[in-house]
Amino acid sequence: MFTGIVEERGEVVAVRDLPDAARVTIAGPLVTSDARHGDSIAVNGVCLTVVDLADGTFTADVMRETLRRSSLDGVAAGDAVNLERAAAVGQRLGGHIVQGHVDGTGHVLSREPSEHWDLVRFALPDGLSRYVVEKGSITVDGVSLTVVEVGADWFTVSLIPETLRATTLGLRAPGDKVNLEVDVLAKYVEKLATPHLAAGTAPGTSGIEEENPGA
Repeated sequence: MFTGIVEERGEVVAVRDLPDAARVTIAGPLVTSDARHGDSIAVNGVCLTVVDLADGTFTADVMRETLRRSSLDGVAAGDAVNLERAAAVGQRLGGHIVQGHVDGTGHVLSREPSEHWDLVRFALPDGLSRYVVEKGSITVDGVSLTVVEVGADWFTVSLIPETLRATTLGLRAPGDKVNLEVDVLAKYVEKLATPHLAAGTAPGTSGIEEENPGA
């Protein structure tokens, strides 16, 4: 589990294409300072497992499903990436609960710079807008953000100077692809509630009205 608070902006050192996967090596002195083989590190919001460590870099395998669903299919040596180590029990949860499981990709539609923040509009892929609500949380390239506005196929966020400086979102231009992870709680609520909504019953009830023994 992650919190969406990026610890470090790393750099892709190498990408090796495999028949049904890719092996990426990424430089990140901070996130590798206490990393061990098998640890989880989020790369642009994608949870990857460390398979090798050397001189401030780590290597991870990216399977076909991850390449299909995320922007990591186009990553190349020299690209900047957002990095976050898995959350430790007992630490402050500065963002929100992030799994590192990308739900889909969107892209930057527009940017409106101002003196103190940038208002950025992102496109939403089909099927994700129902999980995105105004003032709710969403993860963009591994960054926990608060939704300002949401439409049928878009949403906006305001990026403060620190987010622009410390993450790749300060570099993103219109047309650039980004990884999106919606709030997992919304997906669970939908799955639990859907059968009851279809049947016209409330969650946790049988749908049969009980007699009032005192009547």
